[in-house]
Amino acid sequence: MSTVPLTITNMSVAYQKKPVLRNITFEAPEGKLIGIVGPNGAGKSTLIKAALGLIPSLTGDVSIYGRPYSEQRNLVGYVPQRESVDWDFPTSALDVVIMGRYGHLGWFKRPGSAEKKIAMECLEKVGMADLANRQISQLSGGQQQRIFLARALAQDAQLYFMDEPFVGVDAATEKAIITLLNELKMLKKTVLVVHHDLATVKEYFDWVMLLNLQIIAYGPTEQTFTTEKLQETYGGRLTMLQQDDKSLIIDSR
Repeated sequence: MSTVPLTITNMSVAYQKKPVLRNITFEAPEGKLIGIVGPNGAGKSTLIKAALGLIPSLTGDVSIYGRPYSEQRNLVGYVPQRESVDWDFPTSALDVVIMGRYGHLGWFKRPGSAEKKIAMECLEKVGMADLANRQISQLSGGQQQRIFLARALAQDAQLYFMDEPFVGVDAATEKAIITLLNELKMLKKTVLVVHHDLATVKEYFDWVMLLNLQIIAYGPTEQTFTTEKLQETYGGRLTMLQQDDKSLIIDSR
């Protein structure tokens, strides 16, 4: 089996004949936190969804540890954008996290005490064990995001895709998320994160992809996240203030 968690080759995606992604080719190294950044409409979420087969691609191949995604689903965890979830669905926080175990159970085996124990441990890790029986519609935005992170943890995957997990959460939840991501990295897991806050990229991610319909730059953050490459990615929508030799105040709105 290949040791490369994710390989995407020549992926192109279009919506109603309008190109959204062009010739995306890259490998994700093992045990890295990888940020995917770019302007609105750059194709960041589309890249994740196409990799997972949630939307069709015109061309391209996706392999997980050297094999098709369809054969490796149990190695992959996914945290979607919070806005894409029906939070009015009548289910508890614990039940949502237990869903993360279904890939290990198979189609016909029902989750039992072992799965519930794992789910509770995952809720504990994200600080939500005391709200395990709360209906998801009664949770705050930050709490809902923690529940989905706990579900991803319950999957016990090797490769994680997270679509803007920091959007709309409070400072405590953001800190909890980045702590969790670093724990996953220590376990040699690979995590790709669609991210919008350029000011935290250097702090949060080992590698970064600068994306605007195609890959502008990709690699270790220190080498890739440069003023020149950011201007190329964002064009006129990016303004920067050089604060000192190492830090930038960035506004991409």
